[in-house]
Amino acid sequence: MASLDKQERGLSAIFVRTSTAVLIGLAFIGAILFGRYLGLAVVISIVATMAVAEFYALSRQERRLPNEIFGWAAVASMPIAAAAYGAFGLTAVVSMLVIASLLWHLLFRQVRATDTAITVFGAVYIGFTLSHFVLIRQLDAGTELALATIFSVWVNDIFAYLVGSTIGRHKMAPRISPNKSWEGFAAGTVFTIGVWVAVYFLASTGLSLRAHIMVGIAASVAAVVGDLAESRLKREAGVKDSGRALPGHGGFLDRFDSLTLVSIVTYYMLLIGGATVGGPL
Repeated sequence: MASLDKQERGLSAIFVRTSTAVLIGLAFIGAILFGRYLGLAVVISIVATMAVAEFYALSRQERRLPNEIFGWAAVASMPIAAAAYGAFGLTAVVSMLVIASLLWHLLFRQVRATDTAITVFGAVYIGFTLSHFVLIRQLDAGTELALATIFSVWVNDIFAYLVGSTIGRHKMAPRISPNKSWEGFAAGTVFTIGVWVAVYFLASTGLSLRAHIMVGIAASVAAVVGDLAESRLKREAGVKDSGRALPGHGGFLDRFDSLTLVSIVTYYMLLIGGATVGGPL
């Protein structure tokens, strides 16, 4: 009876986790296909604001005192500015955040340099990086490239976990993320490249096959680095999950840690590969 109850709880957890993932996937795919730049920017804005709130909560565990209002406002604005004005708008918001944070530091003697640094870093680490997903959507063939980016992250996560949990023997970073293995990394990389190669044959992106492969490799490395970075932050704060907002996944930062770095790395790799900017709204 006990084993049956345990099995039922396991199936229930899988159902909850899967349901949450499906809803997230539908929100992103719907925004990419039908929301144009602004619809996608709204989705990214919500995700980034929730994630940076969790980041600041983690930093408070280490007795940092960030200006959360500045951070939230900047992160919520970054994707919208990127949608409306492109990279120029995104850079303008970051500049205003830096200026405002420095003035805050100057006006209040109790504010320490670490507080100011955490305020700016949290917004840049999450809001600035994720906003590049909106910039990817603005590229020529942006719909296909944005879908490829999000699918490559999902595929990387799934196959890295499946292979790593079954045959993973060589630990990648045991002190940071004990379950992550080089076998899982290799599988995630292969399937991530597979997504980008498939896009080359299925869609007209204007990029060479070599460029697609290079983007796939860079995206896979970025996904792992993003995941490990967030794991390190949680270990420093002494918590298992960044939050509880997403049933079965923990927090927003837990779910989108890979996409942060993948978005910015993929955007610039696409530009290096020859992608052209279609323009903001």
